[in-house]
Amino acid sequence: MSHTPSRRTVLRGLTVTGAAVIGFAPATRTWATTATADGTALVGIPPLDGTLSTDEASLAAASDDFGHIVHRRPVAVLRPGSVRDVVTMVRFCNEHRLPVAPRGQGHATQGQAQVSGGLVIDTAPLTRIGPLGPHSTTVTVGAGIRWSELAKATIAHGLTPPVFTDYLELSVGGTLSVGGIGGQTHRQGAQVDNVTELQVVTGAGEFVRCSRSRRPDLFHAVLAGLGQCAVIVAATVRLVRAPRTVRHYLLPYDDLETFLKDQRALVREGRFDYVEGQVSADPEGEFRVHTLEAVAYGPPAGPAPDDAVLLRGLRHDPSGVQIADLSYYDFLDRLAPSVAALKEAGLWDWAHPWLNLLLPGRSTGALVSRMLDDLTPADLGPGVVLVYPVRRDRLTTPLLRAPDDATPYLFAVLRTTPPDDTATVDRLLAANRSAYELAASAGGTQYPVGSIPFTRADWRTHFGPAWPRLARAKRTYDPRGILVPGQGIF
Repeated sequence: MSHTPSRRTVLRGLTVTGAAVIGFAPATRTWATTATADGTALVGIPPLDGTLSTDEASLAAASDDFGHIVHRRPVAVLRPGSVRDVVTMVRFCNEHRLPVAPRGQGHATQGQAQVSGGLVIDTAPLTRIGPLGPHSTTVTVGAGIRWSELAKATIAHGLTPPVFTDYLELSVGGTLSVGGIGGQTHRQGAQVDNVTELQVVTGAGEFVRCSRSRRPDLFHAVLAGLGQCAVIVAATVRLVRAPRTVRHYLLPYDDLETFLKDQRALVREGRFDYVEGQVSADPEGEFRVHTLEAVAYGPPAGPAPDDAVLLRGLRHDPSGVQIADLSYYDFLDRLAPSVAALKEAGLWDWAHPWLNLLLPGRSTGALVSRMLDDLTPADLGPGVVLVYPVRRDRLTTPLLRAPDDATPYLFAVLRTTPPDDTATVDRLLAANRSAYELAASAGGTQYPVGSIPFTRADWRTHFGPAWPRLARAKRTYDPRGILVPGQGIF
């Protein structure tokens, strides 16, 4: 599971910015860096390979996320030097009933990976990538590895994970806790559907390897389980042949229903390897500009793209078509320049009250039209609106809840607004809740990466028939309920 720590690393694990952490005070639920003057009893800290941080910078960073809306302050941040550190500290927290939340890249938007008065486990140091070769069909990676790093490592051997989210700088453990939906999902399922084994640490501090055939109850409770039963420390991900180049198409549409019908036809046929779409505002501020985004993989993953064959029968405006040939990685990482520009302008640090829904295909047109009628360019800010279909039969992970429809649609309003404008943020959160209720009344579900105020009763409804399985796994693997309270599920 991990190597034996040297004396040097053990000492490093007990040091925080020059001050030794000498114990934990259960009475005050604080970490002590000096002997207490009042004689408060201290519990000794177990030896660690990594570091346990209580400095202001570490706690402040762990009290925020990409949403910049919710702020919950932990008492310490663990940067593990090994999987053993995760086991050790989860056991310690379980014994002392301290809440725990793993944090990858902190890209949540509603405090999902935050914890008040507990321990945040920074999984970023868990970056091991297992042996790879040109004939590998899977690869085992640490939970902290970013998908961009994994893509580069596998492409070097002519291989690739089957599915990517649009933004590559997310951790493997983070997206597997949620689902991991992208433009390849209509063919390959979500990222959680392409995992063959997990290495996890349960809420009781037990290290477990699990799969569909080995501890399947835990395996299915962790994938898309929002961190409720165990901390993912490593995952074995399926690999497929990678293309060297891809052909990227942007197809404009004037009409929403035509746009949606063409998307639906493409994913049912499997004509493209990747299908997504965006809706943007016209000069009058109305969201009536629809762009279908499609990608065909070239050799060796697929045949040389043929424009005439691929575009046959589609009803886009041919005068506005954009076609480009890209290297495979440049396509995967195509958002990097936009992200760099947002960071340069300071907009990356704005609040992100995101709305992420999965809509039943039969109702998508009416629901999207109604929701877009209520959207203004000012409320969207420099964000984007995504609309694209997936195939329900490709989604095999029980806890990734999707509408009972052959072709559900992901609908995402990725808002960006000034973080100090709390009135606007509150209004947009209320709008997200209203949009969710509208979607749920038609059979839609939340894709839980956004900012929709949810109660425990809402979560029971969300998980539906999968709820008893999740609740049973929670009782079994996190009996004291210490893991990831920020989701508000239990």
